[in-house]
Amino acid sequence: MLDDFMTRATLAGIGVSLAAAPLGCFVVWRRMAYFGEATAHAAMLGVAISLTFEFSILAGAILVSLIMASSVTILEGRSLFLDTLLGVAGHSSIAAGLVIVSFISGVRIDLMAYLIGDILAVSNMDILMIWIGVGIIFSLVIWRWSPLLLVTMSEDLASASGYNPKKENFVITLSLAIVVAVGIKVVGVLLIIALLIIPAASARSVASSPESMGIIAAVIGILSSILGLNSAYLFDTPTGPSIVCVASLFFFILMTVNVVFKNKN
Repeated sequence: MLDDFMTRATLAGIGVSLAAAPLGCFVVWRRMAYFGEATAHAAMLGVAISLTFEFSILAGAILVSLIMASSVTILEGRSLFLDTLLGVAGHSSIAAGLVIVSFISGVRIDLMAYLIGDILAVSNMDILMIWIGVGIIFSLVIWRWSPLLLVTMSEDLASASGYNPKKENFVITLSLAIVVAVGIKVVGVLLIIALLIIPAASARSVASSPESMGIIAAVIGILSSILGLNSAYLFDTPTGPSIVCVASLFFFILMTVNVVFKNKN
């Protein structure tokens, strides 16, 4: 079954959508879109380092993304505002990554595959790593769901309830690094944050609870991946951007329906 490249691509898209859905909800609730974008940009530096020293691209992307996100969290408020730190860290990382890649000789590197994804080229090993990532993220989110929600609402309230906000924030940071790393092959470092935010933002307009928002976001993400993949195959368009365009279409439709419904009431 996995000999069919469309089957592999579909499995990869579904896996990344499932991994992104619950985490995307926290990104939307916490207004962490810029944080997620900077983490995704840092992954390009991880890719470049991995290619230079010839080790796992997934490991390199996770490591650098995690270091960047953790460093920004530690430095926040000490000298610069968070958005300034994120801007410096994110754009410096992607620029450094592109420069490093330019020095690698003897290896043909398709930068567009890392920037906007190349889901049609995923291998069986890529699928395995994506679904391992899904399992890790689901385990973390299910294990820490209640404290994560509590910290999202109020860090002071979470502390009073016996939870450590820094620990819960690290869970989000780690999960974000994993999603970015496993999503590189599907939508690339430039578009992975879109797959995190758009399905979650779409679900927010119709969800009645945090849990339902996560489920709806997962459904929208999966449908976006499948429909985007098939439209890219049919119209010969880039797969990553096609997936994001379908997700955006879901967002605008649900937002329009929500506005119309509220006006009628």
